[in-house]
Amino acid sequence: MSEKETNHQETTAENIAENQPGIDINADSDVPGTGHLSNPEQQGELDSLHAEIAEWKDKYLRQVAEFDNFRKRSARERLELLQTAGKDVIIPLLEVLDDCDRAQTQLSKSEDIASLKEGLQLVFTKLRNTLQARGLKAMETKGQDFNPDLHEAITQIPAPTEVLKEKVIDEVEKGYLLNDKIIRFAKVVVGK
Repeated sequence: MSEKETNHQETTAENIAENQPGIDINADSDVPGTGHLSNPEQQGELDSLHAEIAEWKDKYLRQVAEFDNFRKRSARERLELLQTAGKDVIIPLLEVLDDCDRAQTQLSKSEDIASLKEGLQLVFTKLRNTLQARGLKAMETKGQDFNPDLHEAITQIPAPTEVLKEKVIDEVEKGYLLNDKIIRFAKVVVGK
């Protein structure tokens, strides 16, 4: 209720009391919270109820404050987690990035193609092993039955043999699983 409405109600109650002889709105009454009680036992009970109300109000306010602090702390932790979520994957990849930088330096200096190929192969193997250690797994698709839950068909071509009908003939883009959940579907060519 607004202050204006409250003032209006108080005024209305006073007006009624003034216009009705014998009604005193400030008179003692047995209704708790109105007037003063003449019985000390009732006054003690009323004081005890007021103390209990104050205690419950205090508990309520503390719970509200505690919940608000919990909500703010959770939001802050979630934001920090989102900002640093990739940290566990990126740190091990920094070693691979260092190897890539060294390989790039060697590419500009060396003319020995065999050693360059071997070095690049080592970098690729290290990258794959690092990602596998974090739960990444490449899907095996070639020769498998086409499964729309795992594969995305780019096109269909006539199968070279009867055995390859409705099977994956070629893989355009590898599919990957992260901890056994699909993070990228394999883009494949299917035999018809």
